[in-house]
Amino acid sequence: MSGEFAVIGLGQFGRAVALSLVREGAAVLAIDQLEERAQLVESEVDAVACADATDERALNELGLERMSCVVVAMGARARETSILTTSLLRQRGIPRIISRAANELHARVLLAVGAHEVINPEMQMGQRLARNLAHPTILEQIALDENTNLVEVATPEQFIGKTMAEIDMKRRYGVSVIAVRRGGQVIPQLAVDDRLARGDRLLIVGPPASVRRVASLA
Repeated sequence: MSGEFAVIGLGQFGRAVALSLVREGAAVLAIDQLEERAQLVESEVDAVACADATDERALNELGLERMSCVVVAMGARARETSILTTSLLRQRGIPRIISRAANELHARVLLAVGAHEVINPEMQMGQRLARNLAHPTILEQIALDENTNLVEVATPEQFIGKTMAEIDMKRRYGVSVIAVRRGGQVIPQLAVDDRLARGDRLLIVGPPASVRRVASLA
């Protein structure tokens, strides 16, 4: 399974990661200390192992060094275990370790002991829900960095029927339109004389305040 994925901890989040990777065509080794959890995904992943990831002998048998990425997906009740597991994985030279954190302190510790990346799915989902509630016209949003967001917004009524040149998003709003979703088709790099139609969705890039300003027009 060289160059593939391992997921340690098969609670609800870990199972979702493992099965989603499988659906994306990846080979996955799913690992949990509890046999009943391992059995839940046994028929859908490439391999399963019932093992204690804090046991170095068990890690030797798993051969995780061959994996391109290991996800430590244990929940909030297993913080100490996730920290020790992350540390042992880093000692073994795993090229990419992504660990789940329960809070900011847990995240800092995971990074300190060797995680390359840390995620907090509960916090991220809470932030996403808050953004959706505060800005319902933003259909999708990705933070590219601290100063740039990529968002999909419904086309404001005042833009319908106008050309890209007439709207002049860059000068007037400080954002760039990189594509338009029209029906089931994504149209990249619209010409200046292309007109927006009702039902179009704009994919725009710009500072968070600027994209929110455009979204507020819809």
